[in-house]
Amino acid sequence: MSAKFLRRLLAACASMLVVAGLVAAPASADLQKPSQQWLRDSQAGLFLHWGMRTSPGYTSCSAWEKAITDGGWSPGYWVTEAKKLHASYLVLASFHSRLGYSRAWPSKIPGSCTTKRDFLGELIAAAKPQGLKVILYMTNDAQWHDEGGHEWLDSAGYSKYKGKTVNLDSQDGFGQFSYDNFFEVMKNYPDLGGFWIDNDNAYWESHDLYRQIYQQRPDYLLSNNNEDTPIMDTISNEQKTGMTPAYDYPQATYTAMPRLTEACFKLPDTGSWWYGGSNSAVNKALNIGRLVTNSGSSIKSLMAETAMVNGKFPSNQEAFNNFAAGYLDGIWESLGGTEGAGYMYGGMQPGFWNDGAHGVITIKGATQYVHVLTKPSGSTLKIRDNGYRVSKVTNLRTGAAISFGQGGGSLTLTGLSGWDTYDTVFKVETAGRTGTYDPKTVTLKASASASGHSGQSASDGDYLTYFDNNKTLPVNLDYDLGSAKKIQYLGLNQREDSVSYARSDTEQSARIKAYKVYVSDDGKNWGSAVKSGTLPSHRGVQFVDLTAVTARYVRLQVTSTYAASSDSTRYKRLRIDETWVGSDYATAAG
Repeated sequence: MSAKFLRRLLAACASMLVVAGLVAAPASADLQKPSQQWLRDSQAGLFLHWGMRTSPGYTSCSAWEKAITDGGWSPGYWVTEAKKLHASYLVLASFHSRLGYSRAWPSKIPGSCTTKRDFLGELIAAAKPQGLKVILYMTNDAQWHDEGGHEWLDSAGYSKYKGKTVNLDSQDGFGQFSYDNFFEVMKNYPDLGGFWIDNDNAYWESHDLYRQIYQQRPDYLLSNNNEDTPIMDTISNEQKTGMTPAYDYPQATYTAMPRLTEACFKLPDTGSWWYGGSNSAVNKALNIGRLVTNSGSSIKSLMAETAMVNGKFPSNQEAFNNFAAGYLDGIWESLGGTEGAGYMYGGMQPGFWNDGAHGVITIKGATQYVHVLTKPSGSTLKIRDNGYRVSKVTNLRTGAAISFGQGGGSLTLTGLSGWDTYDTVFKVETAGRTGTYDPKTVTLKASASASGHSGQSASDGDYLTYFDNNKTLPVNLDYDLGSAKKIQYLGLNQREDSVSYARSDTEQSARIKAYKVYVSDDGKNWGSAVKSGTLPSHRGVQFVDLTAVTARYVRLQVTSTYAASSDSTRYKRLRIDETWVGSDYATAAG
């Protein structure tokens, strides 16, 4: 099934659910809207923290503005640098709690710095003809109002403007001030792409801000940092670290497709999100790896660079951008217009491969791209093929044919050498998928389930539904094939709504750990388990292989999951998007 077709199918399903009154729009996190499509088609954005406290720092708004103009600031520079990164959008964060709440645009609302020159408007105008969107960062937070010993907010001026006393140093008062700014920006910048909102403010919520934004500007996107607020289009996951390998950012995300998800990270190795006066190094392997692994999970990479007062980036960041421009050009076929493989868009299994190898897979129609970010210790790469019959494999950069074979559920590439330093990409052409029973012909019942999330939800071909065990373990999933048939393996796409490792005591993996498999001729007498074992706490499609048997019924019994009792949200929780029964392993096409 192609990614484009599946996107249309999901959108149609979502529309039908809304019409039927089964879900509210646009409050459901699983719904897709036409206004999101440009971001779904994107791979990356450029995050710009740039305000009054950008080094050397200013306490005078007019002095900051003069320094920008005298320094030769040009919006075209940011657009050019974003395109080098193959970014489709820019997020401008000047109205930031740690950057002096500076509004880099003219405003009639007193309360914090506002420039006479319209830097925001100039950036939108420069980006639009280049096909890029501009999104405006909006902070919710008054707590940094006096950072550095200077009061950045003007309560007296805003109170006079409102005709009542308002304390901008309080969350409620700042909520009123920022609320007014949302509406002024919407009025003045119809071509803005939307708002990137740093968490929530109770005043906004009590005054129904988000629905009003959608009503006034239906083409705007709303993104929220760290909080998965269902009414928002996007959830952004901020600067995750601690994964192994370090570049595999998706291990630390916790939102399941088709939720529109963003990974937000700093390109400089050290320092703040904004320019503090240093020329920090940029780790090529880490950041190319982050971009590629995010693409391999249909996650958007929002890459932060630290613009100086004149808008220019420090030389190490400029050098990385120049490197990325050429490097990504060489493999962009494998990233642009693709989705992550091994999840809801189909595809082979990503993640941890043989002999220490690690990487991801992207998919575009019948073609899959294997991104080897950590090479194997030998000259062979073995990947679980997920039933896809492979017809041809080439090295994407060189076009050289790669020797391969298929069997036992795996695609094996042999005679490999000449690995790229950062990402070796193999183009894998396929001739369709084989050896699985149509899930819609299989009846799937669970011994326990949450309301609205029955076992059959994991065998209906619809990723808008999923099975939930209602935190009951052990739990059985019983497959009825309708008649006695060959059973070779079980495939599972678990719901990716948790991290895939123990990030903390309260953020852990809600995935299958220990399991047993039984078969039966009558659905009553199950006998002894034909297979028992553990699944890894990894993202993407997982498999339980069996010594081939013939039976009508097969039972997957899950006896434990990975999350510990300290993570009360995920302890004993199990959710499965789709699962299927495999009859035979694929063999090479042609």
